[in-house]
Amino acid sequence: MDVPTVANGLPALGLGTYKNKGEQATESVKTALELGYRHIDTAAYYENESAVGAGIEASSVPREEVVVATKLWYDDLAGDDVVPAAKASLDRLGLDSVDLLYVHWPAGSYEASETMPALNELYDEGLVENVAVSNFTPEQVATAQDHSAAPIVANQVECHPLLQQDELRDYCESEDVAVVAYAPIARGKVADVPELSDVAQKHDASEVQVSLAWLRQRDVAAIPKATSEAHIRANWESQQLTLDDADLAKIDELDREERLIDPGFAPW
Repeated sequence: MDVPTVANGLPALGLGTYKNKGEQATESVKTALELGYRHIDTAAYYENESAVGAGIEASSVPREEVVVATKLWYDDLAGDDVVPAAKASLDRLGLDSVDLLYVHWPAGSYEASETMPALNELYDEGLVENVAVSNFTPEQVATAQDHSAAPIVANQVECHPLLQQDELRDYCESEDVAVVAYAPIARGKVADVPELSDVAQKHDASEVQVSLAWLRQRDVAAIPKATSEAHIRANWESQQLTLDDADLAKIDELDREERLIDPGFAPW
């Protein structure tokens, strides 16, 4: 299967690795890559970069075919801290560079005027192929863009049929910033949504697969966490599902604002 992509050529489906550590994380990454995934997402905060890197190394997939993304935690975003923190992530991953380096949250020591130029330094050195942000509002994306010579290629946010992020998606589309969805199946809550169940039954699919297909067809990349081969494979197979206009409209019309990740330091 050809790997579908969204804005800026990002693979439309990736493997999320939050709370997946040790040998299990290594095996999950290896399994995903060998099934066809080409987008792996981790973060310094997840404390699994070494295990993720081992999975990439253990797979038969050439490194240059894989989009590897990691994130800097908000304690490491001061101007003088960004470069050493990023290099520490690279060391743990066992890689010479990453394809995406995200600001994990616009919080803590984050200051656009300091953090973004430091990320640009990594970009200019070739240690980071692309600069990205996570959990940014449209206004914060705009401010980050003002302070970054390098293009900001992605904004990773919670996004799923129960939190559709219309305003944010519209802004990012207008600015050629890809949206990457974490918690894309609302931590399993999509299974309890009658409208999604109706669409799933129509296509002989699962509600999870319908949610992932909806995101892909709305030009949003999804990075669902999965550990077992069965779940990794089922998510991958969602790319064979094409929703029709009626299906998409039914999901678009869900009037729900169910945000699951809402820490006190969040910007909204």
